[in-house]
Amino acid sequence: MTVLHEPQTSSPTGPTATEPATTGDAAAGPPPPWRRGPRTDPAPLLPETEPYHVLGTPRERPDADPGLWRALHRQLVLGRRYNQQATALTRQGRLAVYPSSTGQEACQIAAALVLAEQDWLFPSYRDTLATVARGLDPVAALGLLRGDWHTGYRPHAHRIAPLATPLATQLPHAVGLAHAARLKGDDVVALALVGDGGTSEGDFHEALNFAAVWQAPVVFLVQNNGFAISVPLARQTAAPTIAHKAVGYGMPGRLVDGNDAPAVYEVLAEAVGRARAGGGPTLVEALTYRLEAHTNADDATRYREDAEVAAWREHDPLPLLTDALRRHGLLSEEHEQAARDAAEEMAAGMRERLNAEPVLNPDELFAHVYARPTTQLTEQAARLRQETRTR
Repeated sequence: MTVLHEPQTSSPTGPTATEPATTGDAAAGPPPPWRRGPRTDPAPLLPETEPYHVLGTPRERPDADPGLWRALHRQLVLGRRYNQQATALTRQGRLAVYPSSTGQEACQIAAALVLAEQDWLFPSYRDTLATVARGLDPVAALGLLRGDWHTGYRPHAHRIAPLATPLATQLPHAVGLAHAARLKGDDVVALALVGDGGTSEGDFHEALNFAAVWQAPVVFLVQNNGFAISVPLARQTAAPTIAHKAVGYGMPGRLVDGNDAPAVYEVLAEAVGRARAGGGPTLVEALTYRLEAHTNADDATRYREDAEVAAWREHDPLPLLTDALRRHGLLSEEHEQAARDAAEEMAAGMRERLNAEPVLNPDELFAHVYARPTTQLTEQAARLRQETRTR
């Protein structure tokens, strides 16, 4: 008869039930794995059970920093007009594609304003507003989407990484830069933006794992608008929230109302400050909504109901902040008109410059691919010059 199981009379990792336990320094070795507690107490890493809010709560105190609240409002006005104008230019054929962020502006504006000059922003393809709010020329931000340049601006000059069309590839780059800065002793924090769809990519896992192990000074902001193009979040993850995933990597997770601009700014400011002080990375999930289609090529009516969109329009970040400032007497008609005038001036400049035919040099395709051009790249450039001369 085969014996399937016999009780052990001794254990290489600790005493059995019948053996007396040793005490003090005589204890042999560490406890067995199943008796060890977690390396890190998960409780402090857990996100809020409900999204963090400022507007409409006792924390709504714009008088504590009226300049910041007015700056958030002004940038939201500019951002809304930027989305409208870029969308119109796309319909006129002046842009190849434009992924509008209407409804999500609070996330991008807060992300741009919370960074210091020496910090780096790592945007995704939908984050043109964040780049412009950080000081990038509005038309330069659209160079990639127009198809004129690989990027349209010099990343090092603005400390803004190229807009990333491949999902989540900017996240490991942000971690690498932040880790390198820490090793060099530079006072630099990287803030990386990504959508909920990007969290389904392997790059997301790799970036968060490396960031936590290295304690890199980086903040990950997930703009959860509910859909990865047409795929709802429930088809991507069964986690309670995306912010809960932070615990598995050993970093804090935060959950915030992504349409509450002061709340997003406050949560990001805390995360950036923690990273700058050597506390490591933070994963922030901002619950928001894309009011427009995924891009001009998308038909959003195929995967979401009009009633859902209408409900989110009632939670539009711009009127939410406008109403709060008015309640506290901190937004005069002069302030509002100045913001609207600045937005129209920006839109007029976009129309004028993007309606002009670009003067392009094909050689520029090869100019900024490598610091030292490869043999293959040099051959390709020579072939293109030959072909353009013979046409």
